[in-house]
Amino acid sequence: MIRIRRRWSTLPGQPLSELDKKVLAYQNKGALVPWRKMIKTPEQIEGIRRSGVVNTGVLDLVEKEIRPGMSTLEIDRLVYEYTTDHHAIPAPLNYEGFPKSVCTSINDVVCHGIPSEREILREGDIVNVDVSTILDGYFSDASRMFLIGEVPPEKRRLVEVTRECLEIGVKTAQPWNTLGDVGYAVQRHAEHNGYSVVRELCGHGVGLAFHEEPDVEHVGRKGKGMLLVPGMVFTIEPMINMGKRTIFCDEDDGWTIFTADGLPSAQWEHTIVITETGNEILTH
Repeated sequence: MIRIRRRWSTLPGQPLSELDKKVLAYQNKGALVPWRKMIKTPEQIEGIRRSGVVNTGVLDLVEKEIRPGMSTLEIDRLVYEYTTDHHAIPAPLNYEGFPKSVCTSINDVVCHGIPSEREILREGDIVNVDVSTILDGYFSDASRMFLIGEVPPEKRRLVEVTRECLEIGVKTAQPWNTLGDVGYAVQRHAEHNGYSVVRELCGHGVGLAFHEEPDVEHVGRKGKGMLLVPGMVFTIEPMINMGKRTIFCDEDDGWTIFTADGLPSAQWEHTIVITETGNEILTH
């Protein structure tokens, strides 16, 4: 006997929409479907899209200014000033005690690196700059990898393959596929290239809050996990390690995540919305 998960609720007094009918058909077959509250309205999606424009502008500015000899604190200042000049708020600032406006993660730092005047970008570094923006109450989130000066081929390849993992994940995130399909596609590409996927950290719903349902794993099985329904907004942000997938958190600051073997890690991130015909990238 199939166990039906009753998650999708119809609107009281309203006739069933075509979306309702389709989701309920999947639910009645035993699929794990999203809660209705996870489906954004067109007005909410437009608000997230506007936030994403500012978020993309921040990363464009960082791309223009980043260079060897620059401290990560300088990156933080760029992010804060650009964001506030555009009437927005850096979402990381004071989020659960995080002290800065952006995460800057160099080489073997997987994520959540804290900007510092003592941390200087050097020739050959790779660095992830992870930016999140609140505009008029709407959240967006994206990150890019930057190559500092002449970067060794093995690091450059890690960055390129990680970007391919993101692109493959986005391409797979189609309406009526599942999150398991996305995770499977990312994991397969990473491991085919000899890399490992961090599993303790994942993408997430976003839009009305910094972190919402669902969790978006970057490993998975085809056909498993939550159904992707038009109106869902979430990030895909694979963290790919050159060596083993094992990580640890810095006990001193409680934030910075390192690879356990000291080998480099890379990450790229987009915020996307599932549409009737595919998806739309809301941040770049």
